[in-house]
Amino acid sequence: MKKLIIAAALCASAVAAQAKDIVDTAVAAGSFKTLATALQAAGLVDTLKGKGPFTVFAPTDEAFAKIPKADLDALLKDKAKLTAVLTYHVVSGKVMAKDVKAGKVKTVQGGELTLATTGGVTVNGAKVISADVVADNGVIHVIDTVVLPK
Repeated sequence: MKKLIIAAALCASAVAAQAKDIVDTAVAAGSFKTLATALQAAGLVDTLKGKGPFTVFAPTDEAFAKIPKADLDALLKDKAKLTAVLTYHVVSGKVMAKDVKAGKVKTVQGGELTLATTGGVTVNGAKVISADVVADNGVIHVIDTVVLPK
């Protein structure tokens, strides 16, 4: 009986210690409230809670604040455009900072991001301000500006 109780306790603590998906990881960080709101408005929460793996270049609340309020409000109301902008920040696969190579990468949206590695990593000119925030279905690299598809 003691062994069964110990085994159950170990299983419970192992489940509690599991990593979170990309959405839960971003929400827990506390600096992605606008991104979380946008993901919900676009209906992308379940997608980014999916199996993945994904690499997400996640703009902070400060990055979204650079967009004029009227433009951001309009974007949040236009589901198709919002979906395009958000999926433009996502690349298939799990790419850690040490594996980033300068050049173009295809996004889930279908467009391309230009990555540069001189003087730190940039994504279409947006600076990566925190890299390798690991989630159980991918990785988040925090960027200081919202990047927009052409």
